[in-house]
Amino acid sequence: MNLQNNVYIQQATLGKQEEINEATSALLALLPMAARLNAATKVVLKPNLLAKHAPQKAVTTHPSVVRAVILALQKYGVTNITLADSPGGLYTPASMRAIYKESGLAAVCEETGVKLYTECKSVMLQGSGKLVKQFEVLEPIANCDVIINLPKLKTHVMAGMSGAVKNLFGCVPGLRKAEFHMQFPQKENFGQMLVDLCETLPPQIHIVDGVLGMEGDGPGSGTPRVCNMLLAGQNPYTLDLALAHYMGMNPAELPVATAAHNSGLAPLGLDMALLQPQNGASTAPFAGFVQPRSYQGNINFEQNAPAFLRPAVGAVTRRVAPRPKIEKGLCIGCGKCAEICPVQVISIQNKKAKIATKNCIHCFCCHEVCPVKAISVKRSRLFRV
Repeated sequence: MNLQNNVYIQQATLGKQEEINEATSALLALLPMAARLNAATKVVLKPNLLAKHAPQKAVTTHPSVVRAVILALQKYGVTNITLADSPGGLYTPASMRAIYKESGLAAVCEETGVKLYTECKSVMLQGSGKLVKQFEVLEPIANCDVIINLPKLKTHVMAGMSGAVKNLFGCVPGLRKAEFHMQFPQKENFGQMLVDLCETLPPQIHIVDGVLGMEGDGPGSGTPRVCNMLLAGQNPYTLDLALAHYMGMNPAELPVATAAHNSGLAPLGLDMALLQPQNGASTAPFAGFVQPRSYQGNINFEQNAPAFLRPAVGAVTRRVAPRPKIEKGLCIGCGKCAEICPVQVISIQNKKAKIATKNCIHCFCCHEVCPVKAISVKRSRLFRV
């Protein structure tokens, strides 16, 4: 068995920092890559920092997990550690300082002596992806020895879930991410772009914050769910399959999983033998885990249609696909949705956001960045069967 494909699971209880510390150290020790960590290793930690939210909202990687990872690395003698990310929207030093502070990560980094990256510089990385051959990424991501990816166990209204591979999209600076949404509006191509990015980087270690996860309409407007677990591995695709298993999702309906499979990087189903629970951790799927309203489950009208009808069925399906809807009673007219919209179909009228739905590409970037959950998911009856 290739140990690099294993997914290790540990129980880690929300609010119990020592337990989280011990679980994180134990998980890291199980990864073959850990043997290469030493005082000369330059490490970048890549958390999930979608937007400015407090830890209890379950939107960002929990500070207790980031703290535990830093302390574990320092036991290996690693001192050159930088925490870096680029959330959706404008990418400026001021916005990053505010997000780091609100998420609790600024305090963790000050406490542990880790550098917070706020310079907001980027460089080009060459790759050999199917769709994208080069990516603009944050400067420290391109100039480190080891990338440690710290995704959060969350649903995602566009991608199904926000896992190891999807979290790496934050390596792309600011509004450049919106350009990729415009360039690849179809989920299949967007998933392939994310796989291309993962292969271009690539990250070496992944530790998933499942201490406090999110169900429902994630990644920013879902409901916090205490899961009390950490997952770790070196293969991001296997790790994402494990997350899909726990969250009760069909990998065939997840654009990243299907792209990885089509690229020959992973099977389309989880080999349960790769799940390695430690100290009695459970491998059972979460009971009653709430999917995003945009999730179609096993429904794939285009795939099941006769070949000659698939183009027409696909066009109709995309037309009635779940889309964002402004809840005017909640909207505060801040304009963050209009700012990030890749195709500029959102405007602020009479201090309320308005979507020109005809040209909406259903990327849900607006849903991600809304600070007051004023953008919901409108789902057609076709997807309620």
